[in-house]
Amino acid sequence: MAETGAMAEKAQVDGETAGPSDHSGLRRTLGFRDLVVYGLLFIAPMAPVGVFGTLDAKSGGAVALVYVVATVAMAFTAFSYAQMVRVAPQAGSVFAYARKGLGEGAGFVAGWMAMLDYLLIPAVAYLFAGIAMEALVPEVHRWVWTGIAVVVTTLLNLWGVRAAARVGFAVLAMEIVVLLVFVVSAVVELVRDGAQRDWWSPLTGDGTFSLAAVVGAVSVAVLSYLGFDAIAAFAEEVTGGSAKVARALLFCLVLAGALFIAQTWLVALLEPLSSAELAADPAKQGSAFYDAVDSSVGGWLHDLVAVSKAIGAAFAALAGQAAGGRLLFAMGREGRLPHALARTDSGVPRVALLVSATVTMVAALWAAGRDDGLDHLVSVVDVGALTAFVLLHASVIGWFAVRRAEGPPHWLRHVVLPLVGAIILIAVIVEASVAAQVVGVVWLGVGLVVLGVQGAGRGPAGGR
Repeated sequence: MAETGAMAEKAQVDGETAGPSDHSGLRRTLGFRDLVVYGLLFIAPMAPVGVFGTLDAKSGGAVALVYVVATVAMAFTAFSYAQMVRVAPQAGSVFAYARKGLGEGAGFVAGWMAMLDYLLIPAVAYLFAGIAMEALVPEVHRWVWTGIAVVVTTLLNLWGVRAAARVGFAVLAMEIVVLLVFVVSAVVELVRDGAQRDWWSPLTGDGTFSLAAVVGAVSVAVLSYLGFDAIAAFAEEVTGGSAKVARALLFCLVLAGALFIAQTWLVALLEPLSSAELAADPAKQGSAFYDAVDSSVGGWLHDLVAVSKAIGAAFAALAGQAAGGRLLFAMGREGRLPHALARTDSGVPRVALLVSATVTMVAALWAAGRDDGLDHLVSVVDVGALTAFVLLHASVIGWFAVRRAEGPPHWLRHVVLPLVGAIILIAVIVEASVAAQVVGVVWLGVGLVVLGVQGAGRGPAGGR
């Protein structure tokens, strides 16, 4: 058994030093800071801005508690990512992990479901950027701004992962500064004029507390976190091994959770409308964050947040597009998608990136041309990732506990925690919108047809 463990450890080391990156053309140029930048860019430090009103109305005012629960729920997923990135430090993220732990067929399904979100989440982010810019410059239609955002960020991604990370760091720094300005301004306003609601209401609610309402709101709040997992997609391009990827995943999630809880707590105290009033008037939910800032602090902070949100959303899409390109690249390399997607040029998977950008642009421009386009996109973007996350947890159990590929399992790390994480995600999927569930089932059905045509491989990929 010790010899088996030693062989597994050697294979892991070999995989990190002379593995897929050496024959795939990807280059190891990213450090810990770069990984965190990509993760936070995709999540966006002020992600709750767009969904605050909806969450406040759904949860009965306990919006900060919603993000506490959502952070804990996503922590299980982050922990499973940290387990599997050591086993398969490759591009493709959950696609590679499910292949290892569950086999070729499950790996394809995981990658296929994740692909849905990696293509649609950037489209939502681009549309957010277009809407924010149209609000500031109404003479130019949102679809123009959306198209400009797609072109600029695609060019940066084609330039290279390192260059995009440097520009992304500057954008992320700007977002953090704006967030700090908001926090300081909100605190000054609360000290000077007091809170509109009870100080503890962001945890307890501003009416009758309902745990079911909080759980229901979590199904929307997890949308704010989708993207931290993109860090794992760059496993073949990071210096220092998979341990650095695992640390970046956990760090990014904890930091994002703290930022989300702090800002929603503060804006809830500034919100002049009760959660019941927001629930009764859905039209006010989308702008609730901006309206609260405008009425309490002033229009200048409203405009500053809007500009930051516009730029930040575009670069969130940049990170998502980059991760989506690597997923297409990995699936092409393994023969699950056209092999042309696995081509690289100077270490950049340009074909995969261009395909990802094209699909994303079509979806974003279609939505930008419709009044209800944002609602359509937002309602369906999370089901693919959540399904892939469930398969991620199953991969941990499959690799460590069922196959015992690295010796006797640690039952808490390798069975209990991933099982709890999977149960939480299944509950969130059940609470998702009907539209999301329908799109997820249809997309899964198409994927199963593709898998059937290709023919699933025999046995887990880890044994190959």
